[in-house]
Amino acid sequence: MKMINTNKYGIIFNFLKLSNIYYWDNYTNHKFVQDISSGKLNRKLFLKYLIQDYVFLIHFSRAWALLVVKSNSINEMKIASGTLDALVNKEIQLHIDTCKKEGITEKELFNAEEKLDNLAYTRFVLETGYSGEFLDLLVALIPCVFGYGQIGLHLKKEVNINNPYIDWINAYSSDDYQNLCINIGKMLDLAIYDRLGKDFKKNIKWSKLENTFLIATKLEINFWEMSLKLE
Repeated sequence: MKMINTNKYGIIFNFLKLSNIYYWDNYTNHKFVQDISSGKLNRKLFLKYLIQDYVFLIHFSRAWALLVVKSNSINEMKIASGTLDALVNKEIQLHIDTCKKEGITEKELFNAEEKLDNLAYTRFVLETGYSGEFLDLLVALIPCVFGYGQIGLHLKKEVNINNPYIDWINAYSSDDYQNLCINIGKMLDLAIYDRLGKDFKKNIKWSKLENTFLIATKLEINFWEMSLKLE
């Protein structure tokens, strides 16, 4: 994947991204992503991914709701609750609509078995939120948000309108989703400076946040790996 400028996503995210660039590149340039870009991804694999991603987004939405509870300001609450609204009423709905066209009902989606790699990721995020503070949870959440934003921007430049996965690509390259990434990036920067100070890298909590970001990124890679396995 060619380098995509994610400076608009904020200073802290890009610092974390560059500090973990090997795993970040493996995540955002994974074979699953490449196969979506080329349009060659097996449709059964894409549907399997959508079902598991639907399950993931249910838990992810709960984690963003928890972030509202852990917020220190109205601005943090607005952005966290706005993200929750986008997840529940837009992103999850996209999954429902796409699967419905393939004969998969919403009831089947909701009752789908959560695969182990999915469970490991969702429980890591939720446990980080339950046991940690606002920054712990936010940093566990951002690899998913910003990774899909970066992937969306890249694929939008690379694919044609006849790509069978163009709706998925459009969703993550859209102005709405990109603005969401920008707002979350601004919130992350302010939250870090407010809680850890301008010299945040010397704060004892910083190394823990770096490790949280790394683990979440590795779990994203595992999610793609899981999605490439036909059952």
